[in-house]
Order: sequence, then C-alpha cells, then structure tokens
Amino acid sequence: MTDEPSKIAKAVQISRKTLAIVKQNIVFAIGVKVLVLLLAAMGMASMWAAVFADVGVAVIAILNAMRAMK
Repeated sequence: MTDEPSKIAKAVQISRKTLAIVKQNIVFAIGVKVLVLLLAAMGMASMWAAVFADVGVAVIAILNAMRAMK
C-alpha cells in the first residue's frame, strides 16, 4: 500500500471486473440448477445428473473466477 491517490482508479476497475465475474457465476449456477430441476421434475434427470451438474457448475465457476487474477 502506498499513499498514491492514482491507484484508486485501478482499484475501482478491479472491483467492477470482479463484480461482473461474480454476477456471471451466480446467473450461470442458478440457470443450470433450474434446468436440472426442471429435467428432474419431468423424469428426465436423475439424482446423479444433479450431483454432476452441481459439481460441474462449481468447477466452471472457480475457473471463471480465476480470470480476475490476471
């Protein structure tokens, strides 16, 4: 940390990028879960499909969040 006010702009830019990635992950996770829920309600998806979908969403969200580390 330094006392340079010019770094505030960079911090705001990083926070906006991070917030966008968080929103993407939330929308994607909820979308996949709703899709699997609907498929399960129609008898087209089993409990195993839901488990694999949940784990898959978690892995993809983690990989997507790693973009913020650049």
